[in-house]
Order: sequence, then C-alpha cells, then structure tokens
Amino acid sequence: MLAQYEAVQAWLENYPQLNTLISAFALLLASWLSNWVVKRILLRGIYRALRASAIGTDTVVLDARIIARLANIVPALVISLGISLVPGLPEAFVLVVRNVCSAIIVLVMALAFNSVLSLANTLYQRREDAYRRPVKGYVQVLQIVVYLIAAILIVAALIDRSPLILLSGLGAMAAVLILVFQDTLLSLVASVQITSNDIVRVGDWVEMPALNADGDVIDIALHTIKIQNWDKTITTIPTKRFISDPFKNWRGMKESGGRRIKRALLLDQTSVHFLDESEIRHLHRFLLIDDYLTEKENEIAQWNRELKERGQEAVNTRRITNIGTFRAYVERYLRKHSRLNQGMTLLVRQLSITSDGLPLEVYCFTNTTVWADYESIQSDIFDHLLAILPEFGLRVFQHPSGNDMREMGLALRDGEPE
Repeated sequence: MLAQYEAVQAWLENYPQLNTLISAFALLLASWLSNWVVKRILLRGIYRALRASAIGTDTVVLDARIIARLANIVPALVISLGISLVPGLPEAFVLVVRNVCSAIIVLVMALAFNSVLSLANTLYQRREDAYRRPVKGYVQVLQIVVYLIAAILIVAALIDRSPLILLSGLGAMAAVLILVFQDTLLSLVASVQITSNDIVRVGDWVEMPALNADGDVIDIALHTIKIQNWDKTITTIPTKRFISDPFKNWRGMKESGGRRIKRALLLDQTSVHFLDESEIRHLHRFLLIDDYLTEKENEIAQWNRELKERGQEAVNTRRITNIGTFRAYVERYLRKHSRLNQGMTLLVRQLSITSDGLPLEVYCFTNTTVWADYESIQSDIFDHLLAILPEFGLRVFQHPSGNDMREMGLALRDGEPE
C-alpha cells in the first residue's frame, strides 16, 4: 500500500498542475468531511446528551446555537493548516487563504460569544427582580465592544499585521469614533442613570405627553425603550429622552395600593339655602348624618342663645345650610365605603365658584389600582351622589340644552292669555 502511494506520488510529480489540483480537491474534501462529522455526528451527540440532562428541558439554551456556531471553526482550521501541504501554490496565495481563515475564525468566535451574552440576558430576565435592574443595555454595549475588537482582529488578520498597529492609530480616530457612536454613548450614559436611579422598569406605567406615549414599558434596551400604549400601539422612544424630557411614572401609585379619585360635582348656586325645621326633620332620617345634625343643632342653639336680644333677628343667627349638610353626608358616606382606602387622604371640599356652578370636590383613594375596578368604584360613588342630591334640595348645574329651550317655549305658549 505504501509502495503504491509512493508510486502515485512519483507519477504526480511529473504533472505538477494535476498534483496541485488533486491536493486542493483533497483539502476541500477533508474540510467538508470534518464539517459533516462535527455537525452530523458530534453536534447531534452533544445535543442528545444535553436533552437527557436538566439543561435539555430548556429550549432557550438549545435555540441559542452556541455550539453550532463554534462548529464552523473546524473546516476553517482544516483549510488553514492544510493549505501549506498543497504543492505548487504561490506563497502569496497560501498567505491570503490563511489570513481569510483566521478572519473567519475570529468572526465565528465573536458571533458565538455574543450568543452567550444574549443567552445570559435571556436567563437573567427570568429572575423575579429582573424588571427592577434590566441589563439588556449593558449586554448590548458588551456586544458592540466584542464586534469592535473582532473587527480590529479581522482587519489585522487580513492585512497580516499586528492588531497593536491598528490600535495605535485609533487615537487619531477618537474624534471620528465619538461622532459616529454619539447616540450609543448618550444612550449608554442614560441607561446607567436609569438603572442606578431606578427611574424606569419593565412593567411601569409611564406617560410622556410630548411624544404621545401613555402605557406600559415592555422593553428597555440600550438605544430605545418600548411602550405599549393603551390602544395597543407601540411607541419607541430613545433611551436618552427619559433623562432629558419630563415624563410621569405611575409606579408609585401601584406600589401604594390606592388610586386617587379627584372629581367635582358642579352645584347650581341658586339651590343653596338654609334648612327649615321640616327639612331638618326630613334629613334626620339619614343614619349617616343623624348625629351630625343633632350636634350641629346643639352648637347653633348655644351660639344663638349668646346673642340674646340680637338673636331675635334671623340675619344675626347661625343656621344649618343644605350644602354644608350634604358635604357632611358625602364625607361620612366615603368614610363608610368598603372600596376606599381609609388610610389615605380623604377630603370633601368646595372649590372656587365658577360660571359653571359651585364645585364640590371629592378627593379620596380607592383600595385597588386595577383600572377597571377603579372606574367602577368611582362611577358607583358619583351615581349615588347624583341620585341623593335632590334629597338635600340641591341641583347640579348644566348649560341649557335644546330640550330645555323647547320646554320653556311650550311653557310660555301655554301661559299666554287667550
């Protein structure tokens, strides 16, 4: 067998071009076989072993394809090591092939390392506290650094020069690099500030009117932050805008466990009056304000007795008003409401009178932050207040409508003399 091989070699020496062609074909065949063996046999065996272990149940780890990327190094290594064994090739060509193979190896290793970083970020996001300290921005910075280093090594391999020579020339290119990567640097600084100061987390409800964004944060990356608005559209905002522009984060509301109700009833000022005896007796039926009316009557009676003779004139005496009684009723009603947070601020107050009436504002907090429940509680409260308002002799204010004008016209027509 050895003798036959030596005979073939001796015969091929007489045909150098054919020898070169056959050797090059053999090298390519060896490269293809090594690639086939690694991917069809070795990789399959590794994946079967992983699936049999605890790691195999995690599809994310298998889908990362880190080992598959590294397998591409094998054929490049075979060509790089075997190209010098092909006879008759110019040295310049051999050098170019080796440099290209070295560049491919560097590129494959950079892609595999960045896959490792992406996998690490995916596994980190599974932690319960990952939304508080997102690391996706830092991972992207590391990936950019890896690609920059890989680019330098690839160029150095292709031109067959030391990478230190290229690095020495980067000082002169610093200004250009800063200009090119200006947005990346600003986004990196913004990401560090956002993370260190805990400004925004994934899942926060944020509102940025300047960019028409109002919804939940669904992703925090190096350059952008994605917000899913309540209409299910997605707004992508540069990360640096969360440092330079004002915005509202509703996280504090969610963490407090209560959401504020701040709404006013606009009362008709002409319906405000003093209560007479019959009206007071009528309101004593209300359990919530029975003790309030009794206490108020005793207080006013004591005040009026001290006036003596001047107390004979009604204008000098204190009297109970329907709006004051209604305000006391509303406050006691809210104090007894089971869906309001009694540990937070609860006020019923009058605001400045406007042309649209006298605002009586309800200021309180629900004991839930769920949007649908909050709206239901708020509506139930004002449904009750609007329905009970006539019991106090009060009316809500509203501008005249077409139906009001029609009824007034009918009333005037029916009142005309024949």
